[in-house]
Amino acid sequence: MSDLGGFSLFELFRGEAEQHSLTLSAGLVKLEQSAAASDIEPLMRAAHSIKGAAKVVGLERAVELAHAMEDALVAMQSGREAPTPARIDQLLAGTDLLASLAAIREEELGAWTTQHSSAITALSQTLLAPVAARALAVSAAVPAAVPTAVTPTAVTPVAVTPVATQEVVATAKVQVAERVAAVRVTAEKLDRLLQLAGETMLESRRLEVVRKQSQSLKSRVIEFEDELDRLRTLLRRSGVDATALAPLRKIAQRTRTEVVVHIERVDESIRRGEETATSLYHEVLSSRMRPFGDVTGGLPRLVRDLARQLGKNVRLDIVGEDVQVDRDILARLEAPLNHLLRNALDHGVEMPEDRRTASKPETCVLRVEARHYSGMLRIRVSDDGRGIHAEKIRESVVRKALASSEMVAGMSKQEVLEFLFLPGFSTAAKVTDISGRGVGLDVVQSTVREVGGSVRVDSEPGRGTSFELELPITVSVIRALLVDVAGETLAFPLSRIERVVQVPRADLTSVEGRLHFMLDERSVGLVDAAALLELGSVEHTDDASVVVLGGDDWYGFLVHRFVGEEDLVVRALDPRLGKVAHLSAAAIREDGEAALIVDCEDILSSMRQQLAEGRSPAARRRVITEGAAQRKRVLVVDDSATVREVERQLLVRLGYEVETAKDGADGLIALRNGAYDLLVSDVDMPRMTGIELVRAARAEPRFAGLPIIIVSYKDREEDRLAGLEAGANAYLTKGAFQDETFATTVRDLIGEPTR
Repeated sequence: MSDLGGFSLFELFRGEAEQHSLTLSAGLVKLEQSAAASDIEPLMRAAHSIKGAAKVVGLERAVELAHAMEDALVAMQSGREAPTPARIDQLLAGTDLLASLAAIREEELGAWTTQHSSAITALSQTLLAPVAARALAVSAAVPAAVPTAVTPTAVTPVAVTPVATQEVVATAKVQVAERVAAVRVTAEKLDRLLQLAGETMLESRRLEVVRKQSQSLKSRVIEFEDELDRLRTLLRRSGVDATALAPLRKIAQRTRTEVVVHIERVDESIRRGEETATSLYHEVLSSRMRPFGDVTGGLPRLVRDLARQLGKNVRLDIVGEDVQVDRDILARLEAPLNHLLRNALDHGVEMPEDRRTASKPETCVLRVEARHYSGMLRIRVSDDGRGIHAEKIRESVVRKALASSEMVAGMSKQEVLEFLFLPGFSTAAKVTDISGRGVGLDVVQSTVREVGGSVRVDSEPGRGTSFELELPITVSVIRALLVDVAGETLAFPLSRIERVVQVPRADLTSVEGRLHFMLDERSVGLVDAAALLELGSVEHTDDASVVVLGGDDWYGFLVHRFVGEEDLVVRALDPRLGKVAHLSAAAIREDGEAALIVDCEDILSSMRQQLAEGRSPAARRRVITEGAAQRKRVLVVDDSATVREVERQLLVRLGYEVETAKDGADGLIALRNGAYDLLVSDVDMPRMTGIELVRAARAEPRFAGLPIIIVSYKDREEDRLAGLEAGANAYLTKGAFQDETFATTVRDLIGEPTR
């Protein structure tokens, strides 16, 4: 196909089709709900634009369909017909057909035309038929499904219609001009641009060295002038003629003037260079940020179609579409949002008659809200549906043999709701294509945790359910607190810090070898950063500089001094290093120095363990090795707090000493910092899976003989083999909690609980 100014006409058309199809899809759903004439004009423009673009590239069937859609919209705008659900169905079907063109390659056009020709003909005739006949032709005109890609068997090239009029040529040029304004750039190139922009900003600030050298030169010229003046004074006192020094004095004055002018020019160049480099850096940085609305464009259509399929009345409200989010975070949000809305539609939203019986409006309100809060992105997905009954979850937990009835009865509502995030867990009475397969909420939780976020659910029976996702606004740039620990500069993301305080030495107390201090009437355990990170010992003679981390429980991290706050461009550590304990990434500071970004989860895990036993990791390993502990120790690793607690209680009941970790990376740190007789691990976990944890443990000689049990929901043979091949001694399903299988396996591997 021909090109225009270096742009492939079909590539230009694909961009037009994608953009205007999104406009049509979202606009038609809105039109169905509001039936406002003002909402039709943008839809007519979108259909007209697709028609014009399709004509330029010779896609006559697309021209035919877009023209029919435009005519139908004109009829609505003139009031000759109303935007009924049946009519909206037809227009959405046409939109899907046009949108599918944006997902194919140029050589697949022939196959696309052959595959959809009959559907286009039927749909076009339906859209152009008299109003009375239109409803009768819906089923024949709307294709059952529009594929997003075409796999041609016999591709027939589509001939390009010769450009016959100046109008079409002008249209093509306008489209090219519009497309030039929005050029697609790969993520890798954008990351490289960000890195180069950051380096440019740093280099501009390093010009300060030139300025200091110029100032030094100016000082030396002044010193030279002063020496000449002193020499002239001495000569005059001695009766010697000093007129010979006059030329030197003039040269020195001229030199000083030139140096002053040079310094002024250097200052101006540095100022302009810094402003330009900083603007470039922030401009490239902002290019990574996208509005939240970029990921919500398809949600109204999803909700509309599923609600009609289920026979439910639903209105979707989206708030915060202009909230800026890092593109990497945004790319991960689509699947969680889809899962949450599908679950809400299937489980949460009642049928219209049920809502009337409950004295509710027939239309349920789904709400997706995004906002920035304390340096984090918060997304809330809520509904005013039937809510979640905790008792049904308790019954399902017992029925699935996840815990005993006595154990479940003692759990709080929030602990019970946590079961919803377990893989394979569902309270649905029947399986449907929408939900009820137990797939979805575990994906939501794991996806959010992979980017350092969290998810929480709350529900009131009869009033509705809400899911709140908290994620970083960006994974590329963080606002960080810089601290000095034994000469090393460490960076703590501000979003993970509870407080930063200076604690007088007199306020520190020691209880059983553990340092504590009081903050807001809470006892905060204190850990020396240098000892924890094994960077040597640093004497703290002044007031203690403490970084307070944590959530429900606070932990103090004692550092040597606070350095300050900076925006840091995150740079991943070399993958050849593997998982580096307590560190997540690195950054280059504004002065060109390196800073290491700490992994707050790892730090907190090590702090909890050290405070639990009142001694450093090295000392704890030594004491355990010497046999001070009498009970055998088990490490339980699972990303579900509920499952961790179930396993912990079972093992404690058997007589073992138990510690827990919330994922594979946390578990590996715990293994290295302690001494255990048994490792019990889940498989699917963020940051590091159970299989990866087992392999990492077996790769270290000290863990070569450590007994390992994998306990997972996955019960397929290939899953069991994968766990055993990684190095596990046993692979159990979580149903083993209800019988003696789990206890028997533990005893077989490590014997009785006492040494």
